[in-house]
Amino acid sequence: MPNLPSRAYASLRDMRKTFSRLAPVRTVAGQVLAVVGRFLARADNWLISVIFGNDRAAAASPDRAESASDMANHPSNAASSAAGTFGEAVMRMSRARKAVLLGVVVLAVGLTGRAAAQSTPDEPDTRPAAAPATSQPAAPATSKPAPPKSTTKPSIQAPPKGKPAKGNPNGKNISYAGGPAGSRTMTGTKGIALTFDDGPDPATTPQLLKMLAQQHVKATFCLVGKNAARHPELVRQIVAGGHTLCNHTWDHSLKIGKDPEAKIRTDLMRTNNAILRAAPNAKVKYFRAPGGNFTPRLVSVANKLHMTSIYWKLDPRDWDHKKGESSAAHRARLISTIEKHARPGAIILSHDYAQPDTIAAYRTLLPYLRKRFQLVALP
Repeated sequence: MPNLPSRAYASLRDMRKTFSRLAPVRTVAGQVLAVVGRFLARADNWLISVIFGNDRAAAASPDRAESASDMANHPSNAASSAAGTFGEAVMRMSRARKAVLLGVVVLAVGLTGRAAAQSTPDEPDTRPAAAPATSQPAAPATSKPAPPKSTTKPSIQAPPKGKPAKGNPNGKNISYAGGPAGSRTMTGTKGIALTFDDGPDPATTPQLLKMLAQQHVKATFCLVGKNAARHPELVRQIVAGGHTLCNHTWDHSLKIGKDPEAKIRTDLMRTNNAILRAAPNAKVKYFRAPGGNFTPRLVSVANKLHMTSIYWKLDPRDWDHKKGESSAAHRARLISTIEKHARPGAIILSHDYAQPDTIAAYRTLLPYLRKRFQLVALP
């Protein structure tokens, strides 16, 4: 308790030094601290007389006058004796008077704090100066990022233009997959793809290859594994002519799509092996189910073997020889159907195995189609 006045005096003196550096608050805090300093610098008898009156100061101690004269004659001792005498006076004060003295100190501290707060806006690095800078952009900062998020989400969530075909090994979007189980019906370009199934046939395939070469047309040949194994030289001729190869199962099974996955895989791999034995550098990129009987399982197995499943857009039914229909009538029907229904991008189904009327019909069809369409082999 005896150290309390000296500590209070030291604290107030430090506060005075600190706030004396603040030019904007000297007018307020300087005056308050000057008053408090004068209270502490002088004799406590004078301080008590100011607060409580001269009569109470004299009653408090009979030797106050002598002490005051000593301090006046010896200014160097005034500061040291003031703290001690002030402490004695505080001890003798009543509870109400102590509260009054404490209120004076609190008032002085409050005024200096308020003055310091008012001076902070002029300082560049103080909180009040930074608060307006951060609070004003706060609303734009939260609203500005919102538009980019709303604009980017549609671009991320927008559906692709075409759904990928299940039989597409490259995983690309194919808008031309309209066949069973997602098999492909269109080329994806303006070019028409001529496809010939069930070969190779030594009686008809060489004739077709010759016509295609004369017309500078590339086609796609869907080979049956048994026939490829029997006529490897025809497989090599097809590859040498720049045509595309397609797997058409080992023995043209119309029910292969219902077989277990392992059996389907064995059949398709056996067919590919027969083709590759004849032409080791060839690539078999496509698969066509006999009769177009695709199933999801069949397409999936072909896809795992890196083959795209192809159906057709136009089937002239060249394999269907109606009862009583002559060869001439059959050829005329075939030609009429293709000329009438051929469209850009279509995959056209035909057969070169045991179909001499088909080969004869293409002698007419190739020049006709070349003048009107681009004829392409599947890539």
